[in-house]
Amino acid sequence: MDGDQANGGFVAAGLAQIPPALQAVVDAGDLSGFVTLIWRKGEVAQVNTIGHRDVEAGLPMTRDTLFRIASMTKPVTSIAALMLWEEGKLKLDDPITKWLPEFADMRVLKDAAGPVDDTSPAPRAITVEDLMTHRSGLAYAFTSVGPIGEAYEKALGPPLAGHLAPDDWLARLGSLPLSYAPGERFHYSHATEVLGFLVARIEGKPLGQVLKDRIFAPLGMADTDFWCPPEKRDRMAKLYRIDPQTDRLQDVSFPHVDSQPAFEAGGGGLISTADDYLKFARMMLGQGEVDGVRLVKTSTLETMTQNRLTEAQRQIPFMGIPFWLGQGFGLGVSTITDPEKQAWMGAGSKGAFGWPGAFGTWWQADPAQDMVVIYLIQNSMPLGPELAAQLATGQRMGGRAALPVFQKMVYGALGK
Repeated sequence: MDGDQANGGFVAAGLAQIPPALQAVVDAGDLSGFVTLIWRKGEVAQVNTIGHRDVEAGLPMTRDTLFRIASMTKPVTSIAALMLWEEGKLKLDDPITKWLPEFADMRVLKDAAGPVDDTSPAPRAITVEDLMTHRSGLAYAFTSVGPIGEAYEKALGPPLAGHLAPDDWLARLGSLPLSYAPGERFHYSHATEVLGFLVARIEGKPLGQVLKDRIFAPLGMADTDFWCPPEKRDRMAKLYRIDPQTDRLQDVSFPHVDSQPAFEAGGGGLISTADDYLKFARMMLGQGEVDGVRLVKTSTLETMTQNRLTEAQRQIPFMGIPFWLGQGFGLGVSTITDPEKQAWMGAGSKGAFGWPGAFGTWWQADPAQDMVVIYLIQNSMPLGPELAAQLATGQRMGGRAALPVFQKMVYGALGK
């Protein structure tokens, strides 16, 4: 690797290796395309637009292509909640029943994989912090084993396609037993959707409006919303999966809705672009401030990005893998605690933070490197508690293997 410098202090030859590596994944038919963006030390070092946003129509990926960012929504909703925390409108140790009476007198499964009617009373109420750290005892259907997963599907429908009005959805969720006692363990769940609706109730307006007023408008995130209006649909990337019958990409895009949806999923519903999310990620990297706009205090961002899971909680596998070996979880984001142990999952410095999305989207802010990296694809995979086994044995895994390759190449291009 020669020593020629590129933007952001990267080794030019290192950055030059990234596009052909991503192109090979598209050429193999594993993914439809990518938009990746690397920002470091005040400038964009590289943007890659590879493959197609719409394979059938032959429309290429572009820098302004719109993506369903799934759980990359969670840090956004968490920032909105922390803004209310700063204003004294909520406390981390407040019981959520203060605003969401649907979650009064919760019951807990005696066995998380056992019958849904074999329960005991919850030892305490769910708190705001429980929601923000996924220690509420709530679940997703796809993080559950046994009858409770089926109960979630039956009561709420698919996890990423909410169709109910928020009040109805909250009532249905509140009627289901918790998988674990509040505070007991990290169990990935609908907690951030609940947090979003809690924020909406405090503010007296829909979550989407709260996010527009407090985050998107101040930061100039004009392409981020819970729906895609007709005039922007040509820019939207289609969602694909590998069809097991044909072993080829199959369009499994969600149908468009005609207006702002009633169900705005604070845990996974946003649509955004690389440049829009860069503004949000740079605000996070800037400890609450970007380009002269401050959303939260430095101390709030520091609190948000510190690990809050106990050592015992980090021993418990997540989605079937030892996820927490080198990282922890704060208030809505994961944070790298040990880069050496984290290296098997990707790359990053101690203190780097972010959170991925179910369709393969990923971002990371790395304060030690003054860097933001954004990686956007639209790849639908089966979501289930045995995801790790599927990752290990499933066909055509080039699509998921592309992310750790990209991460390692980015950090390699720093000359490290």
